[in-house]
Amino acid sequence: MTKKPRRSQAWYGKSDKDGFIHRSWMKNQGFPDHAFDGRPVIGICNTWSELTPCNSGLRELAEGVKRGVWEAGGFPVEFPVMSLGETQMKPTAMLFRNLLAMDVEESIRAYGIDGVVLLGGCDKTTPGQLMGAASVDLPAIVVSSGPMLNGKWQGNDIGSGTDVWKFSEAVRAGDMTLKDFMAAESGMSRSKGVCMTMGTASTMASIVEAMGLCLPTNAALPAVDARRMALAHLTGKRIVEMVDEDLKPSDILTRAAFENAILANAAVGGSTNAVVHLLALAGRVGVDLTLKDFEIGGDIPLLVNCMPSGRYLMEDFCYAGGMPVVLKELGDLLRASRTVLGGDIAAYADGAECWNRDVIRPFDDPLKPAAGLRVLRGNLAPDGAIVKPSAATEALLEHEAEAYVFESIEDLKANIDRDDLPVTPDTILVLKGCGPKGYPGMPEVGNMPIPARLVKQGVRDMVRVSDARMSGTAYGTVILHVAPEANAGGPLALVQTGDRIRISAKTGTLDLLVSDEELATRRAAWAPDPPRYDRGYARLYVDTVLQADRGADLDFLVGKDTRPVTRESH
Repeated sequence: MTKKPRRSQAWYGKSDKDGFIHRSWMKNQGFPDHAFDGRPVIGICNTWSELTPCNSGLRELAEGVKRGVWEAGGFPVEFPVMSLGETQMKPTAMLFRNLLAMDVEESIRAYGIDGVVLLGGCDKTTPGQLMGAASVDLPAIVVSSGPMLNGKWQGNDIGSGTDVWKFSEAVRAGDMTLKDFMAAESGMSRSKGVCMTMGTASTMASIVEAMGLCLPTNAALPAVDARRMALAHLTGKRIVEMVDEDLKPSDILTRAAFENAILANAAVGGSTNAVVHLLALAGRVGVDLTLKDFEIGGDIPLLVNCMPSGRYLMEDFCYAGGMPVVLKELGDLLRASRTVLGGDIAAYADGAECWNRDVIRPFDDPLKPAAGLRVLRGNLAPDGAIVKPSAATEALLEHEAEAYVFESIEDLKANIDRDDLPVTPDTILVLKGCGPKGYPGMPEVGNMPIPARLVKQGVRDMVRVSDARMSGTAYGTVILHVAPEANAGGPLALVQTGDRIRISAKTGTLDLLVSDEELATRRAAWAPDPPRYDRGYARLYVDTVLQADRGADLDFLVGKDTRPVTRESH
């Protein structure tokens, strides 16, 4: 059988002026003639950056990938793309997820590579890289940076994000000193790697494994564990084989794979952010995924006892057996789906054993029953909203009360600590202007702080409603991703303090209890806020971004373009 010609040979296999240019300039790095003999050229797409602490170990992992590529007879070439530091970027890393996806897509398309290894980890780097790679559809595989070691403070384990929110509220309540708060800061992040809670980064790594886009055990191995370097080596070896097999993202990212991701997200108590990322990725590969599809995870029990839905951390999850055990517990619920190893996802569970049943619970004895994300709809969210029951107060998931409205994030920050704020523990807090267009970028501010006067009374959860997102490390009865957002003219824009709102996770409803006539009067008087940006990428984003129920991708990036590049630069 004649093998498909290598894509890289259009760059490095020609004997003319163009071939001379492509090879000669590469040789200034010391590559010998035989590196260009037709072997597969493997791109290593690296989001390493000192401004993205989660990804600060990827330089070393890239060396492991290279070892594996060379061993398998390939030619590894590392290249950088934009790195999105979730904890460092303003106004939000989510604003730039689509820019990273464009960077990845165009880099893969423009360079003479046959396959690509995606090195990411921090929240938006994994989905952004996958979106870009899927749009070109060359063989691709993921290596995650891995979680940090468990945080430590005063002899106890503490978790990224989750304990930050708890400690912050404790300081506001007067239950924790500022000195202790600052001391905990130094013990929380003890090694390279992503949040060691089941935040968005570890959620996306778990989902990637459940979709078969990486090698087994990739999700949970700590960033500094030698086994992660070995995994990187094996991944480099495998991508060369994938190129020979012409095994592409489109072969793996089927509807079945997305359904497995939804099931896995429920089982691990994963982040609500997985919703917007999976919707965007599905749009790139032409899978008709909608919010309704996420309801298949609604009855899946919570199996993984990790913060913020449980008590342990990712290091414990790894030692208990990691994602292979979760996939084994899901068993026949998993859909048949191809993986980067070429076989079915069920093989990822072969031989899996659980070493700590308090960390990974059996399916018939879960931490919580029916804990998957809930999709809410109603006249306040015609296109949907999301709530995470596993991290919420159960009694608040069926609730009706008056709203107190913050018109913007600035309004919230200026007033949330007022002693005379007219709220009670039953009040539903509403925040506007934090959707994809409004902020812009849909930041993680949906888990609004509890008003100071209530925190001092011991209140730690309230119903909160917004068009924003929240960190995967956060918790509470938080209604997120309300679509359409306020700045796009959604009903959220019309809510006023004193209006009654009803939420029912059981029936999947979110309603504003105001008459149609009154809402029509308000709409006639409403005008959108002026845009905050009038140039550059931010303007392009605001002008073209889709709403949360469609993944907040840019409208012109939906789909893919696999056409070969034929025009030369000289």
